[in-house]
Amino acid sequence: VFFFFFCFPAPRPATMEDELEVPAEPVRFEDVSRAKYRISDGVVMTNCSKSHLVSKLCGMEIFFKKEIYQRTGSFKERGARNALKRLTPEQRAKGVIAASAGNHALGMAYHGQLLGIPVHLVMPTFAPLTKVHNCREFGAHVTLHGANFGEAMDRAKEICAELGLQYINGYDDPDIIAGQGTVALEILDQVNDLDAVVVPAGGGGLIAGISLAIKTLRPEVTVIGVEAQSCPSFSRALAAGRPVRVPVSSTLADGLAVPVFGSNALQIAKSRVDKVVIVNEKEIAISILRLIELEKNIVEGAGAAGLAALISGKLPELKGKKVVCILCGGNIDTTVLGRVMERGLAADGRLVRFMCSVSDRPGGLSELMALISGVGASVKDVFHERAWIESDIASVQVKCVVETRDSEHAEELHAALLKKGYPLVWGAQMSENLTCLQSQEPHASQ
Repeated sequence: VFFFFFCFPAPRPATMEDELEVPAEPVRFEDVSRAKYRISDGVVMTNCSKSHLVSKLCGMEIFFKKEIYQRTGSFKERGARNALKRLTPEQRAKGVIAASAGNHALGMAYHGQLLGIPVHLVMPTFAPLTKVHNCREFGAHVTLHGANFGEAMDRAKEICAELGLQYINGYDDPDIIAGQGTVALEILDQVNDLDAVVVPAGGGGLIAGISLAIKTLRPEVTVIGVEAQSCPSFSRALAAGRPVRVPVSSTLADGLAVPVFGSNALQIAKSRVDKVVIVNEKEIAISILRLIELEKNIVEGAGAAGLAALISGKLPELKGKKVVCILCGGNIDTTVLGRVMERGLAADGRLVRFMCSVSDRPGGLSELMALISGVGASVKDVFHERAWIESDIASVQVKCVVETRDSEHAEELHAALLKKGYPLVWGAQMSENLTCLQSQEPHASQ
């Protein structure tokens, strides 16, 4: 049905896109359908499979579109290949440049190598070393510059002007948006009678392309965007009616931390996205953990944002519906993954911490450990504090980190400690004033 649109692709315009500039012409559905054909020789058609365990957990029929199985681990390859294949022969010879901290850079470098196009990348100095290394392995020329993405982008545009390269914006370039929209065409082929699609929203390329394709072919399907609380640039842009700059704080969903939503993306998405919800760090961490445990998939924070909205109850109207959740990326550093898993376990009530006073005489600590063991919990870490306490000289302050089965099991441990008479500071209370604990008598060994 899309064959007519595939036959005569127009040459790619040579102007540099500015993320704050009002676009002269929108991306059309025809651009998405052409892109599907154009990239088919180099991009994986990822599976979109039902998750029985997550469906039961959320009370709806959930399918995961697993863009984590692209060669470089994210959907960004789609737009990158489409944009590169749209270059004129002159632009191909000179090469392209982009600013990115990760996934867009990987997609550009990989497909630039496949297509024989020189790729220059400017990555901020905090970019993960593994991603920098992989981009160089794919043959890209990488410059590390700037403390944030904005500074890297400014430097990329300077180099672009100096060398006469084609700048490709990773989320607002029209060809990037068209390429990302091919995700939706695959979804509609893979899932019948779809009710809704849940899409992570950062700079806007993915949700703009998907909403354009979905609303053209199946306007009754609900399109929902999900943002990180640390950077709600889409919500702010919708409220203001134009892209506005928002402050960005550190987040697990670094792929969504784009301070200015794309102008092209906003023009497309504002009338097609039905709802936008915001998720916090705790919800993202739990979602990453759920995907590891239930789906056996490792997903980065941005990729888990859609599931975070579902399991946190922010979309009750989808109960009993058929929903596609897009796992848009899986590039998370192993060190970060370890921290995220611990945070997820803590947020899930399966890793708890507390502090109490026990007798420093023989048997004091042993009695505490026996109580913890008796309720079936496992001690992960113990720290003694003798010097900086003001209570009985024969007492010791003990900080414990304990593994439990779930939040109910953690509460069972909490209740057992209180029943035994231990002066106790539990969980988040440990970061508050602890003088209340020091003024209480220590629990004596029997």
